[in-house]
Amino acid sequence: MNSKDQNTQEIARLMRRWIVKMTTKAGSGHPTSSLSATDLMAVLFFKNFFLFDTDNPENKNNDRLIFSKGHASPLFYALWTAAGQIEVEDLEEYRVFNSFLEGHPTRRFSLTEAPTGSLGQGLSIGLGMALAAKNLDKSNSLTYVLLGDSEMAEGSVWEAMQLASYYKLDNLVGIIDVNRLGQRGETMLGDDTDTYQERCEAFGWNVIVINGHDHEEITNAYAKIKDENKTSNKPTMIIAKTIKGKGVSFLEDKDDWHGKVLSEQECAQALEEIGGVDEKIRDALKKPGMLSQEKRKEVKRTQDSIYSTGEKVSTRDSYGNTLRQIIEDERVVVLDAEVGNSTRSEKAKEVCPERFFEMFIAEQNMVGVAIGLARRGWKPFVSTFAAFFTRAADQIRMAQYAQVPIVFVGSHAGVSIGQDGASQMGLEDIALFRTKIGATVLCPADAVATQSLANLALEQELVTYIRTAREKTLVIYNPEEEFVVGGSKTLRNGENDQATIIATGVAVFEALKAHDMLKEGDVDVRVIDAYSIKPLDKETIITAAKQTKNLIVVEDHYEAGGLGEVVMKTVTGTGATCEHLCVRKTPCSGAPEELRAYEEIDANAIVKKVKEFINKE
Repeated sequence: MNSKDQNTQEIARLMRRWIVKMTTKAGSGHPTSSLSATDLMAVLFFKNFFLFDTDNPENKNNDRLIFSKGHASPLFYALWTAAGQIEVEDLEEYRVFNSFLEGHPTRRFSLTEAPTGSLGQGLSIGLGMALAAKNLDKSNSLTYVLLGDSEMAEGSVWEAMQLASYYKLDNLVGIIDVNRLGQRGETMLGDDTDTYQERCEAFGWNVIVINGHDHEEITNAYAKIKDENKTSNKPTMIIAKTIKGKGVSFLEDKDDWHGKVLSEQECAQALEEIGGVDEKIRDALKKPGMLSQEKRKEVKRTQDSIYSTGEKVSTRDSYGNTLRQIIEDERVVVLDAEVGNSTRSEKAKEVCPERFFEMFIAEQNMVGVAIGLARRGWKPFVSTFAAFFTRAADQIRMAQYAQVPIVFVGSHAGVSIGQDGASQMGLEDIALFRTKIGATVLCPADAVATQSLANLALEQELVTYIRTAREKTLVIYNPEEEFVVGGSKTLRNGENDQATIIATGVAVFEALKAHDMLKEGDVDVRVIDAYSIKPLDKETIITAAKQTKNLIVVEDHYEAGGLGEVVMKTVTGTGATCEHLCVRKTPCSGAPEELRAYEEIDANAIVKKVKEFINKE
């Protein structure tokens, strides 16, 4: 055994000691899940396979490591401690309030590529990073993703598997820690590495099956990837047969130890079994070469509009046309779930095919890929039908913790899509995005607003959602109209307004029709286009509440989580009465105007509600 081999063995032993000690001290954590993958990670880091410049973490040539099995965070932190990037004293603060060493890795530890722990998501994020490295940054880096065998039951993993082979990502390496045991017992396949191999190969991956505790086999696997991957045009999956709790006899391959920690007495026994080691041993990571850090061209937001008031244009068409301009900004990438001809995102592909990535009908993976791209400095615009973003709700939830600037664009929103029926109608989408920390939620009414808001979205630092519609609607704004995040537009108002109609998206046109109908009966109402749902223009709405005393919120969305909910909260204490017209019945097929009438969110329903207000007075 040479000195490098000996050093790696010693570091693996030291990491096992840290894993046991930090989880015992914390009183919680996943020591057994960490111990099974310790050898795999020690060899990767400390036999010069993982290339990373710790002085320049943003070097585009740095390799990337994602712990999809985020519950193995004790191993993750032990690994970076052995690399000299965490002080050993910090391990004593594992899982403590305000510690940067959280129970599952988050961005509070700066070398965490993306937050994980919600299983089945890491490979998608890694795919996004590998896609950025190979297709965009032209980097030689590799992206490694450590997967648990339990999470191989997640469909999102296989979405990522098939897309990685489609894009020939030979710079993506998955490592399955096949330790046989999940949370409550044996996993679906147990230790059947043959079946894992057959499935991975069927999805177009190179496969290497190894003993995950044999340092020589692990070394040979990583070396083979370095030697052969660039000529294979295939991603590689290492299937490592391991033992859960490896290194501690009373934990090894034992049921009922998942997520459980040792007592002080058991910890002492475990440390004795692991054996003593030089506690000060550390090893620096090998650095890659530098990749030219060319600044990507940014394009200043333009207000040049191709639309004229009075013409009919759908907001989805405006989005597609705007994307043709936005993609001139070299930070932008566009992803779509095989509906680009409907969302209109395909218009970006016409002018910049190299930064348009087809994600196919796999929305969970698409969002994960977007997180990976965004973490590598890109600005993804991600589109599908508004309804289908709900399928990726968990990935969107994790995107907020990744603290990345992703613009989600959901088309075909509301019952107003018409004949396609309920399965295609986005009716929960505003709620989905409104609940995300720091998110921006925008719902333009016309083509001019869509163009302006899409450009504004490019400059947001966190998650942004834009809601677009299928139906062609009138252009009501002049090309020079200015929009701001957190703003609104008062479209009709007067000194004698008896009520205020607050609407968003297609409902704005129903509000304007209602205004005209009421005007014929000498009833004046105010109309506000609340195009920014989050943040809401609270000042304008509170003023309207105080002045008109009667508010009607109209939206093509379910009651829970939509515009009505936030408006009602905003006007609490003003003394105003507020009614909410929204989708409350199970929708069905029909013409848009029929469905709006059926759901009582059309002009007639608004007029009726205003008259009820007036008659009460």
